[in-house]
Amino acid sequence: MDEVLQQVAKMVTEVVGPDFLLGVEITRDTTFSDDLGLESIEFVALADKLNAHYGVDLVAFLADMDIDEIMAMSVGRLVDHITARV
Repeated sequence: MDEVLQQVAKMVTEVVGPDFLLGVEITRDTTFSDDLGLESIEFVALADKLNAHYGVDLVAFLADMDIDEIMAMSVGRLVDHITARV
């Protein structure tokens, strides 16, 4: 699970750019919206990277959530989803 967390953190950094995340440590409790400030287009780019790397379709995972749940989602919740699928 730590490996998946590290990979997700790496991909987030690639999507938003390392300069944007200066001093931000991505942990299981980090939220995509409040802590990382991901925009929807950045989240789509992250989903594409995760799909290419793990073969996990995040659209289906997110389809069951309302917009508030998606915006409040933590990195840990995404890591748990990926870990359960690979």
